[in-house]
Amino acid sequence: MGFSSIGLDCWASSTTFSVITWYTSTLLADSYRSPFNGTRNYRYIDAVKNNLGGMKYKFCGFAQEGNLIGSTIGYTITASISMAAIKRSNCFHKNGHEAGCHTTNNMFMIIFGVTLIILSQIPNFHELSGLSIIAAIMSFAYSLIGLGLSLAKIADTGKTSTDGVIIGVDVSVTMAKKLWNNLVAIGNIAFAYGYSSVLIEIQALQDTLKSSPPENQEMKKANLIGVSFTTIFYLLCGTFGYTAFGNSAPDNFLTGFGFYEPLWLVDIANLCIVIHFVGAYQVDMENIIRNSNDCDCDVVPVLQQCS
Repeated sequence: MGFSSIGLDCWASSTTFSVITWYTSTLLADSYRSPFNGTRNYRYIDAVKNNLGGMKYKFCGFAQEGNLIGSTIGYTITASISMAAIKRSNCFHKNGHEAGCHTTNNMFMIIFGVTLIILSQIPNFHELSGLSIIAAIMSFAYSLIGLGLSLAKIADTGKTSTDGVIIGVDVSVTMAKKLWNNLVAIGNIAFAYGYSSVLIEIQALQDTLKSSPPENQEMKKANLIGVSFTTIFYLLCGTFGYTAFGNSAPDNFLTGFGFYEPLWLVDIANLCIVIHFVGAYQVDMENIIRNSNDCDCDVVPVLQQCS
């Protein structure tokens, strides 16, 4: 939903990231099974080691760990913001839209962390067959809610990009602020396309592909479909969000309260975000733990103390 603040500029950036993600995903799909002896590579670092060898797999291991750790931090922050938004919406419902209703995210970060600790005690929670299905449903749900609310706002106000909503260059914004906004927008897009870093691990954990038809071909089809749908949704969110709010679009129109009514629907969307990130966090954290336990000591020395 952060794409509502990017506007039409997200088209070029989002398309570029989607092409890069699709291309790298096709390379990973071909790397899942070794072309020499047919053995499977169950981790990204195994694929790099068997295909490139040398020091390259160590550097790639560091890069993947850094990416995964950054993603889990992002999941925690975003989920806590969505939980805080649910509390704020209840406050607005009771006290009106003009009420301050300021809410700190710290407590919700703790709640999210405790929830994850409890769920991590479930054996092989990350391997539950319905986990990916639930995450996909949640993603579609909050995206569709955001799109629907944007369309409703456009229809309700009767404003478009040409008759009332201010769009274009905002001369009141400083150059430093513009630079920061651009970097945030690029970060949002990059974060949205970060799944490829655990593509091989997800394939191995879910065991969704069989030897026939060829695994790499099936995975390439799945990647193309996934990236295509993701890009379409993000572009629609950016387009309709910017059309509805113009330059005043919040960073996230579900947690930034671009919409106040119906609050219950906004709450459902934010709840879907939380549920989605609970599953995503478990998948990424499982790979961090596996890498720290199974990798050579000199690959991830920060995560594993060697005797």
